[in-house]
Amino acid sequence: MPGISARGLSHEGRRQLAVNLTRVLALYRSILDVYIIEFFTDNLWDTLPCSWQEALDGLNPPQLATMLYGLEGPCAGELKALMWPLTLLALKSTACALAFTRTPGFQTPSEFLENPSQSSRLTAPFRKHVRPKKQHEIRRLGELVKKLSDFTGCTQVVDVGSGQGHLSRFMALGLGLMVKSIEGDQRLVERAQRLDQELLQALEKEEKRNPQVVQTNPRHSPHHVVRWVDPTALCEELLLPLENSCQGRARLLLTGLHACGDLSVALLRHFSCCPEVVALASVGCCYMKLSDPGGYPLSQWVAGLPGYELPYRLREGACHALEEYAERLQKAGPGLRTHCYRAALETVIRRARPELRRPGVQGIPRVHELKIEEYVQRGLQRVGLDPQLPLNLDALQAHQAQENRVVAFFSLALLLAPLVETLILLDRLLYLQEQGFHAELLPIFSPELSPRNLVLVATKMPLGQALSILETEDS
Repeated sequence: MPGISARGLSHEGRRQLAVNLTRVLALYRSILDVYIIEFFTDNLWDTLPCSWQEALDGLNPPQLATMLYGLEGPCAGELKALMWPLTLLALKSTACALAFTRTPGFQTPSEFLENPSQSSRLTAPFRKHVRPKKQHEIRRLGELVKKLSDFTGCTQVVDVGSGQGHLSRFMALGLGLMVKSIEGDQRLVERAQRLDQELLQALEKEEKRNPQVVQTNPRHSPHHVVRWVDPTALCEELLLPLENSCQGRARLLLTGLHACGDLSVALLRHFSCCPEVVALASVGCCYMKLSDPGGYPLSQWVAGLPGYELPYRLREGACHALEEYAERLQKAGPGLRTHCYRAALETVIRRARPELRRPGVQGIPRVHELKIEEYVQRGLQRVGLDPQLPLNLDALQAHQAQENRVVAFFSLALLLAPLVETLILLDRLLYLQEQGFHAELLPIFSPELSPRNLVLVATKMPLGQALSILETEDS
C-alpha cells in the first residue's frame, strides 16, 4: 500500500498530519469503533451510506482487493471503470495518503527464495530454533542497531523484552556488540541461556570445520537479566553498564523488537530521561495494551487536539495485518467466512443470554468445512451454553448469504486501521521532538512477513546522512 514517509515531513508537517488524522478518524469512527462480530446484532451494514452499500454489495473478495486495496486481479480494468461514490473514493484515497508507508526503501531479492523456512542472509547456526519471520526481523533490526551503535559511539546495547534472546544472540554473537538482555519471564531467560550455549558450541564446530574463516568480531554472549520493566518508573538495572564493557561513561542504545504495549513507551521515557542512553531503535506492537492515560498520547501537541482519543477497539484494529488480509481477499479462500459465522453465532448468544456480549470463543478448527449451524453449535458449547438450543436455520442461512457484506465492512475498517497506527507512532515522534531530540520512523521489515514493521530511531545528535545508511540493506 502506498503512503507518506515520515522522513519527508518537517516538524510542522508532522503536526499538521496529526491534525488531519484526528479529523479523519473522527469522521470514520462508526466504521472503526465497532466489532465485526456484532455485524448482525448491531446492523452494521445499515450504518454505511446507501450509495456505499450499492457500490459494495455483490462484490466478491478478489474484486474488493482490487477496488479497495489496489491489487491487480481478473477484470481489474472493468472494475476500475465502475462509478463509485465520491465519498467512498475519498475514503480510499485518504487512507492511502495519510498513513505512513510500510514499504521498505531497500529493494533486494527475497532471502527466502531458495527455501521458504531458511533465510539465505543468516548462517545455519543463527537460523536454528528461529522461525522465518523472526529470522528476517532479527537480521534487519540487528544490522540497523549495529550501524546506529557505530554512528553514535555506543558501548552497550540493551534489548528490552528480549524473550528467548534471538535478537540479542544475533547482535552479540553475530555482530560483535556488547548486549544486555532484559526479560521479565524467568522461563524465557533460562531458555535463552540454553540457546546461547548451544549457539556457541555450533559456532565453535563451524570454525573447526572451516579454519580458514577468521572470526572478525569479539565473541561475547548476551548478559541476561530477569527483570520486569515498569513503564511508569526508571529501571536502574537497564542503565547499569556491563562489567566487561568499555571503561569510562557508558553510552547505551536501547532496542526492543515488538516491545508490547507500554514497554515501547518505557523505552522512550528512558531515552528521554537518562543521559547515558544516547540512541533508540524500537519496533512497537500490541497498541491495545497501551495504558489510557499514560501510553497514549505522549506529546503535548496530540494531547491538545480535539478528537485525539483512540478507544480500545481502534488500537486493537491497528494491530491487524492489512497485507496478509489483502492476499486472502485475492485468493478468496473459504477462511474468509469466519467473521460471518462468528457474527451469526453472536445473534444466537444474545437471544439465549442477552447480557453475554462478545464472549471469547476458543478456536474452532476447520471452520470452512462446517455448515453454519454446526459452527454455531460448537461455538455455543465453547461459551458455556447448551449446544442443543433450538436454532432458526432460515435466519442463519440468511446471515450466511451476507458473507460478502461482512467481508466488505471488515475490509473498510482494515483499510483505515493504518491511520490509527500512524497517529500513535506520530505522537511518539512529536513527543521526542518536543524535547529537542532527533527522531525518525523507517519501514525496516517486509510488511508481508512482519506487519508491524516501522522502527522508531532516535538519537541525541542530528542523524543527517546516517539515515540513508540505516535504511540501506547490507550486501
